[in-house]
Amino acid sequence: MLKNGIARSLRATALRRPAGVGDGNIHTVIGAVVDVKFEGENLPSILNALETQNGGNKLILEVAQHLGENIVRCIAMDGTEGLVRGSKVSDTGAPIMVPVGPGVLGRILNVTGDPIDERGPVKHDKKAPIHAEAPLFTDQSTTAEVLVTGIKVVDLLAPYARGGKIGLFGGAGVGKTVFIQELINNIAKAHGGYSVFTGVGERTREGNDLYHEMQETGVTIAEDFRDSEGQDVLLFIDNIFRFTQAGSEVSALLGRIPSAVGYQPTLAVDMGGMQERITTTQKGSITSVQAVYVPADDLTDPAPATTFAHLDATTVLSRGISELGIYPAVDPLDSKSRMLDPRIVGEDHYNTASRVQQMLQEYKSLQDIIAILGMDELSEADKLTVERARKLQRFLSQPFTVAQVFTGIEGKLVALKDTIRSFKAIINGEADDLPEGAFYMVGDIESARAKGEKILADLEKSS
Repeated sequence: MLKNGIARSLRATALRRPAGVGDGNIHTVIGAVVDVKFEGENLPSILNALETQNGGNKLILEVAQHLGENIVRCIAMDGTEGLVRGSKVSDTGAPIMVPVGPGVLGRILNVTGDPIDERGPVKHDKKAPIHAEAPLFTDQSTTAEVLVTGIKVVDLLAPYARGGKIGLFGGAGVGKTVFIQELINNIAKAHGGYSVFTGVGERTREGNDLYHEMQETGVTIAEDFRDSEGQDVLLFIDNIFRFTQAGSEVSALLGRIPSAVGYQPTLAVDMGGMQERITTTQKGSITSVQAVYVPADDLTDPAPATTFAHLDATTVLSRGISELGIYPAVDPLDSKSRMLDPRIVGEDHYNTASRVQQMLQEYKSLQDIIAILGMDELSEADKLTVERARKLQRFLSQPFTVAQVFTGIEGKLVALKDTIRSFKAIINGEADDLPEGAFYMVGDIESARAKGEKILADLEKSS
C-alpha cells in the first residue's frame, strides 16, 4: 500500500504541471542515467521532462530521483554518447507529452511522441502525458463482455474479454505476427475500432511497419481513443517482458537495491501501474494482446509471474500444430480464458467448447497407441472419436485475410453463432460423411460441406 501510495503521489505531482524551474547543468553521466544540478532550491518534479542538446539533436531526460544538494537523477530517452558535463539542461515543467487523437492514426512515433516515419510533423489538437492514473473504479465497466475476433479457435475455446488482457505465447516462426495482423484487420472490420501496436525492446522486424518505440506512449494514445473518441481499441505490446527488463537495468543504475533474481524492487508497482490503465470504461475499452517472453522457459521467473497475475486469457501458439500445417497454430488444449464460463458465454457455447476439448484430449491420448499398433487395434467408439477429432483439428484452421496474398485463399471472418453451430455439427456426427480435407482452411460448416462435395465429385470423376 505504501509503495502504491508513493507511486500515485509521484504521478499526481507530475500531472500538476508546475512551471519549469529554469536551467541546470549536466553533473554526471552513467550510461542511460544522467545527473543534473540546478541552482537554487526549486527542483523539477519527479517524472518531469528535461531537455538538452547532444550533438545538435534534442535529448529528453526524465526525472527519476531527487538526490539532494540540488541534484536530480534522470533517465535519458535516447543514447548518451557524446553528452558532456556542464551542458545546459532546461526543465519543461511537465512530463513527457505525446500527441493524441485522430492525427496519430497510421503514424509511427517514438516514446517522446516524435514521428519517426519521415512523413512530417503529426497533426494534433492536443497532447497527453505518458504517465497517468488508472480510471477510477466508478468509471470502469463491471459487465463481463466477450470481444468477438472472428477467429474460430479463439472465439470458441479461449474467448477474449472486451477490455481484457491477453497473453500471446509463441516462439519464432509459428505465426505470431500474422495472428496479430489478422486481429488488427478483424477488429477494424467487425467493431470499427482502432489498433495501436507497441514494439518494446524488440527488433524492428517484429513490428515491421507497425512498430512504436515504447509501451507507455502506446497506452496513452490508446487511452485517448477510448476516453475521448469512445472507441474499442486493440493495444498490442510486443514484448511485455522487455518493459520489465528495461526497468530492471535502469533500477540498478538508479542505485536501488535489487529484489528477487536481480529484478527491481518496484516490479509489481511498475507492472500494475501500466496494466491497470488497460481496462473498459463507460465510454470505451482497451483490449490488450501482449506477447510474453518467458526467460529460460521458467514460468516462475518474477517477470512472467507478475504479468500472469494481470492476464484474463492466454493464447498459446504451438510449433507442433504449425508443423501439421494448421494455421493459426493455436493450441486448443493449452490456451485458456476466464471468459469461458457458462454464466458469461452461455451454456450452449460452454458445452460445445468443453466437448471439443474433450474430444481433442481423447485423440491426443490415443496417438501413442495409433503410432505403435495402428488404427485397426482401436475400438469402434475410439475410431469414431479419432475421425471426428481429426476433422475438428483441421476445422480449427482458418484462412486469414492478411495471408491471402500468400495462400491464394480468401480470408474468412466467422461469426460466433456460426462457429458454435459448425463445431456442434461435427461433434454430433452431422459431417461424418465428409472427407477430412473438406475441413481444412474453410470458414463455417456450409463452406466445409461445399468443399467436401467438390472433393468427392472430383474423386468420382477421376475413378
